[in-house]
Amino acid sequence: MTVIDISPKKDGGVLKEIIKEGIGDETPAPGTNVIIHYTGTLLNGTKFDSSRDRNRPLKFELKKGMVIEGLDIGVATMKKGEIALFTCAPEYAYGKMGNRPKISLNTTLKFEIEMIDWKREDLSPDRDGSITRYRITQGKGYTNPQENALVNVHLTGMYNNKIFEDRDVQFSLEEAELFGVIPGVKKALYHFTSGEISRLKIKSKYAFKDTGNSEFNIPPNATVEYIVELKSFEKAVQSWTLNTNEKIEQAKIFKERGTTYFKANKYSFAITMYQKVISYLKYEDILEEDLKKEENNLILSAYLNLALCYLKLDQYVEAKNSCNKVLELSPQNEKALYRRGQAYLALASPEIAIQDFQEILKIKPENTAATNQIGVCNDLIKKQLVKEKTLYANMFDKFARVDKQKEEKQLQEQPDVMNETLGEWGQEERPGGRDATAFEKENPNILMLNANGTGEFQDM
Repeated sequence: MTVIDISPKKDGGVLKEIIKEGIGDETPAPGTNVIIHYTGTLLNGTKFDSSRDRNRPLKFELKKGMVIEGLDIGVATMKKGEIALFTCAPEYAYGKMGNRPKISLNTTLKFEIEMIDWKREDLSPDRDGSITRYRITQGKGYTNPQENALVNVHLTGMYNNKIFEDRDVQFSLEEAELFGVIPGVKKALYHFTSGEISRLKIKSKYAFKDTGNSEFNIPPNATVEYIVELKSFEKAVQSWTLNTNEKIEQAKIFKERGTTYFKANKYSFAITMYQKVISYLKYEDILEEDLKKEENNLILSAYLNLALCYLKLDQYVEAKNSCNKVLELSPQNEKALYRRGQAYLALASPEIAIQDFQEILKIKPENTAATNQIGVCNDLIKKQLVKEKTLYANMFDKFARVDKQKEEKQLQEQPDVMNETLGEWGQEERPGGRDATAFEKENPNILMLNANGTGEFQDM
């Protein structure tokens, strides 16, 4: 058998001998969940550990420091079904200290390993396998793109082994959708390093969902694959690195981008931009009067625009909350009152909405839009009253019917007093054939029938 030095430094620290060839060409990448059987021995053949003896394979994430370095290095070179023998020098095993009592100081170890299976690294938020990665080329360094990072990538999308897109694209991660980048690729890029090339398997949940993509001939609920190369990325500007003037300038940029998205009906992206305006300025303590005024105007504008975006998206509670933020800073802001009134109307609360529109008229009596909305509120309130009146009338009617039915049922279930005393016997027939006089003498205080058919108790 051929012995190969697979140690990173080529110092003979990890040697590999293949006992049985594996299948395919792929080997597990860092972060992959691998399943192996192993038997560890000393150089003299003494066995110190074995998963086979326990009949329980070892499962671990590769290159995450969960096993000794020699195993991480060795397993990463194995194909599915492969069996190999690895010789690990002390510095790639338990080092100078060993692992007493079984492994003494500075001990070289041998491991016979069988690669049973491995699964791609799961990058999906819910760890449900909806986004998995296989690294083709390891990236450089340990830094990943963060939110707002500008990434330069090459995308190759495939469905049923057919390429449906192959392009270079540069975009800010938060705006990936605007550039036709599916959510699964965007989420995966947060785990990439510069220069990395990986194959992604993305289920419909983070791809083209239940609508598919007619342009690419991708049906609904389809799983797709992408080969993604992160050529480079630029870190996003962090607010804490900026001084006050720089934060205000950056907030202006976000506001302009938000307005551009709003005009293009991209309300979700506009919301993201307006939220950034607030996050950059919200906790800034500005002493200069001019800068303080500019900061307040930007924050007020951002909250007002957020309210408008939320109204467009039918997110009325969020719209109301955004207006509340404005009114905390500017209690007589007409736009905030008007938009909050609209939100309350949409939330079926015209009796609350009308108060906001009435408040606007106190500030600006000639505001015809508010006047019209008051009319709308009054109409809705009247309709609600009529509806409630009808509802309660029907409810009481229903209760009355139920009570009557209960009463009738109770009457039906009560014993028939007449039948219990006289039974089915007439005046001419009594039990045992006895005449009426004898029967009545034996049963004093019986309920008798008088001449007109009414019953009364008589003392005998």
